[in-house]
Amino acid sequence: MKTLEMYRLIILILVIAMIIGCQPREKLIPGENYAEVTGGKVWYRIVGEGDKTPLLLLHGGPGVPSYYLNPLAALSKDRPVIFFDQLGCGRSDHNIDTSMMTVKDFVEQLEQLKTTLGLKEFYLYGQSWGTMLGVDYYLAYPDGIKALILSSPAISVPMWLRDADTLIATLPDSIQTAIRTNVRNGTYDSPEYQQAISIYYQNFVARKVPWSADIDSSFAQMNEEIYQFMWGPSEFTATGSLIDYDRTNRLSEIKIPTLFITGEFDEARPSTVQYYQSLVPNSKFVMIENAAHVTMHDNPQQDIKVINDFLSELEKK
Repeated sequence: MKTLEMYRLIILILVIAMIIGCQPREKLIPGENYAEVTGGKVWYRIVGEGDKTPLLLLHGGPGVPSYYLNPLAALSKDRPVIFFDQLGCGRSDHNIDTSMMTVKDFVEQLEQLKTTLGLKEFYLYGQSWGTMLGVDYYLAYPDGIKALILSSPAISVPMWLRDADTLIATLPDSIQTAIRTNVRNGTYDSPEYQQAISIYYQNFVARKVPWSADIDSSFAQMNEEIYQFMWGPSEFTATGSLIDYDRTNRLSEIKIPTLFITGEFDEARPSTVQYYQSLVPNSKFVMIENAAHVTMHDNPQQDIKVINDFLSELEKK
């Protein structure tokens, strides 16, 4: 009799454990950790303990880690904000070969991270390359995403490159000549081309000087191999696997509230971002003043306010 009772007790404990294990996580625990994804471990950090819907952040690059997004921690006063470094850069595992440097692979890794965190409902923020990843993730796994925030978006690489040509035309003639000559010759390591990169970035990537320690850390821990394989040698020269990326024909499939953000001097030019916004039902466009591509660096006050206002308006409904 005692053996039978013990057996029943063990079964009961196992059943309870299984039920608890299958329950969605109700609260994200602040702090740093790692999540297992196909290909290795990705680092993530959760800040904020509020009860409002979590916000998951997708950094740019590809291959540029999330340090530069640190100003967005100001959004964590009433909700968890989740930072993570995509596989191959920053504090995540770096052992990634070119066969995994695809949008599809990064989409699947994001889905695995979401599962690890137990996210059932969340807002998804993407910046630059992170908007490509965010849009493709939404198209593959829309369930649970309550809204999208697409900051300085790169939804169409052909349009991005046309915008880059427009911006280059505003630079001194010597810089334009250096870009054209070295692109034609493929001499991307030349001092003239590198100087042109510096001038372009100071005008259209991050205008506030000196650059913050967060931006310095992002560049110091970026994975050049991922960036060059998927994108190319610079922001205005695309030679990688993303060169034909264009989702403008699918933006109408986005059925959730969407906020488009860009900087006044952004390489994602305001007119182009407004065009993207026009293709998405129930969407909004905001331009951050006196800011280039990293709006959270150049004008963090307005950037944070715009995002907070967007989320607050959604949560009033």
